[in-house]
Amino acid sequence: MAATLANQLVVAISSRALFDFEEENRVFEQSDDHAYMKLQLERLEQPAKPGVAHSLVKKLLAFNGDAKRVEVVILSRNDPVSGLRVFRSAQASKLKLERGVFTKGREPYKYLRPLQANLFLSANPADVRAALNEGFAAATVHTGAARASGSYPDEVRIAFDGDAVLFSDQAEQVYQRAGLEAFQSHEKRRAAKPLPPGPFKPLLQALHQLQQDGAAGMRIRTALVTARSAPAHERAIRTLMDWNIQVDEAMFLGGLAKGAFLREFEPDFFFDDQPGHVDSAAEHVPAGHVASGISNPG
Repeated sequence: MAATLANQLVVAISSRALFDFEEENRVFEQSDDHAYMKLQLERLEQPAKPGVAHSLVKKLLAFNGDAKRVEVVILSRNDPVSGLRVFRSAQASKLKLERGVFTKGREPYKYLRPLQANLFLSANPADVRAALNEGFAAATVHTGAARASGSYPDEVRIAFDGDAVLFSDQAEQVYQRAGLEAFQSHEKRRAAKPLPPGPFKPLLQALHQLQQDGAAGMRIRTALVTARSAPAHERAIRTLMDWNIQVDEAMFLGGLAKGAFLREFEPDFFFDDQPGHVDSAAEHVPAGHVASGISNPG
């Protein structure tokens, strides 16, 4: 019987999102792929340091106990030779990774469909945008972001922006076209009407299911961290109720910088569509940019 990834939460991740390959990447950018491959091969026995998404991956894999609930697959523009170091580094970090696709510079996003991926994390903005266009939850990892704290070893903590991430950018379009007052009025009138889903709704559902399935000693804690404020908060909450999904914390910040609040929540990862919010968050926590909606034209 062929192996299957059905009924698992599948995360596809690039090597630079999982490990700190920034020095090696500079060699690639300043020289060529041959110099990069040579350097990676020279460092084969030198495990790479954890990257921005390392904590998220490590904790998600901890849900695999008596049953396989999570699959993490390396999906990388690296060449297969450089892939050797990725797997060696995973082994050194005690990350049980079994699958990888290495495309040697070609776009990797087409492999998300056969992988049935729930999430794609990459340091390449073009690959992320292509994945989002194909309907996958995807984010560009801020490679300079702070690493996750070790405060909650038994809890996967993930924070999401609302509009253009969990929800569609329908309301954000009103805000950018007509301003805050029109936005508040628009959302107040439609408080009982659920927002259309955004690109990360399926991931939130998958996390909810993973929480329901459970694993000994592991939990998931989620937070909605949004620039919305009252009265526009109600539609966001009612939308989640309509989806039959709960978040553990909700922060309606009314335009305040999100970084300080995320510092207190201490997520393993934060997703936002606004580059400024990602930069603010990255000073304190792992963060990624979701290039969707009206704030990310093109």
